[in-house]
Amino acid sequence: MQILRTPEERFLNLPDYAFTPNYTDVPADSGTAEQLRVHYVDEGSGRSGETVLLMHGEPSWSYLYRHMIPLLTREGHRCVAPDLVGFGRSDKPAARADHTYQRHIDWMRGLLFDRLDLHDVTLVCQDWGGLIGLRLVAEHPERFARVVVANTGLPTGDAVPTRAFLEWREFSQAAEDFSASDVVALGCRTPSAAALAPYDAPYPDDSFKAGARQFPMLVPVRHDDPASEPNRRAWKALESFDKPFLCAFSDRDPITAGGDQVFRQRVPGCRGQDHLTVEGAGHFLQEDRGPELARIVNRFLAST
Repeated sequence: MQILRTPEERFLNLPDYAFTPNYTDVPADSGTAEQLRVHYVDEGSGRSGETVLLMHGEPSWSYLYRHMIPLLTREGHRCVAPDLVGFGRSDKPAARADHTYQRHIDWMRGLLFDRLDLHDVTLVCQDWGGLIGLRLVAEHPERFARVVVANTGLPTGDAVPTRAFLEWREFSQAAEDFSASDVVALGCRTPSAAALAPYDAPYPDDSFKAGARQFPMLVPVRHDDPASEPNRRAWKALESFDKPFLCAFSDRDPITAGGDQVFRQRVPGCRGQDHLTVEGAGHFLQEDRGPELARIVNRFLAST
């Protein structure tokens, strides 16, 4: 496996992102000695006893949570925000074929459980953070105390994809210049060029974007996709998950619109929760309404 590593100088002096970098290694694949270096933010005293796991999607990275982490740590919570392999400061396998849905789950399991040994976790997930994070919840429910889902889902390929998603997938493959900052800007209601420019930091050139390019193709859109059956099993597990489960979707995301209703209907932990719609926010609601989402998470933690 050819592995690329973004030079550290590309991450210097990013606005509102002065967090200390943390790194650990996880196996690149089972049965091999090859390792991948994975980056994660680990902030807060944890004096509240709560660990909040903030999982980003594609093509973003932990920079997405920069406006939320200070508000969460201020309440005494520990915040862990990993960069998925292929994103942010984490190593980047150069071949698109190296990026599979299952491998990304295994890589995050290696970081969060095998290396950091996290327990009693409150998961906050958006976009691919949910596709990966919810699989971990389903397969390791004993590790989690609560879940907050925001603009995400767990597709099995049994339902017809939305037109918005199919258009996004086509764009992701056809665009000659696949700019992460432009993609995030398209998914925001209030984009700021200066604030969004750091989304390009992980990618010195297109060779670093194999994960970002491949992720849209890994979303199951057919019933016989390799991830379809594992995701069906995950849904069966979630249908027994009775720990607190909150939906906080935005009102301006055409890709995941209505997805919160699926969770409310199928996950027992959703019953009795104060589900909210974050108004005036697009797909990347952490950019549009980050402090508001942080306050929602803080209230959820305090009330449960």
